[in-house]
Amino acid sequence: MSFHKIVVALDDSELSKAVFNQAITLAQNNKASLLLYSGLADLTLVPPTNLTAEIGLFPQEIMGSTTYQAQQANLEHQTETAKSLLQQYEAAAQQLGLQVQTAFEVGDIEALLCATAQDWGADLIVVGRRGRKGLSEALLGSVSNYAVHNAHCSVLVVQGETEPHA
Repeated sequence: MSFHKIVVALDDSELSKAVFNQAITLAQNNKASLLLYSGLADLTLVPPTNLTAEIGLFPQEIMGSTTYQAQQANLEHQTETAKSLLQQYEAAAQQLGLQVQTAFEVGDIEALLCATAQDWGADLIVVGRRGRKGLSEALLGSVSNYAVHNAHCSVLVVQGETEPHA
């Protein structure tokens, strides 16, 4: 099987280095293009709506709150960190002569990854798996599990260290 367009899911974990290296090898062997993808789950406070006014919270109170401002600052910091990391991976891939693009999104990362891969016409997604099981996987989610079950294309899961059995 030959791959032409490979989406690589990356974050700031050690496992992402292995995911990136695997994708580089595949891209070189297949003369494929890479789309380096990263994102953040949007866990910030929801912007004010008419409902917040109905329950006695007014937009200026929410927007001016220290908690909201801190969350927005944290989101901006995480966004800049993620984009910087993508630029570093992009430069490394370009030095190897690979065609590479980047994409960054905030939201439901699992669904956005699969949608981005489909929109770009990818024939492979390379993603890491940290080895979460049971309740921790259910609570923290699993991008790799979602991709395996929902992506339109093949998915290569690079296994990280597994959690010890309880």
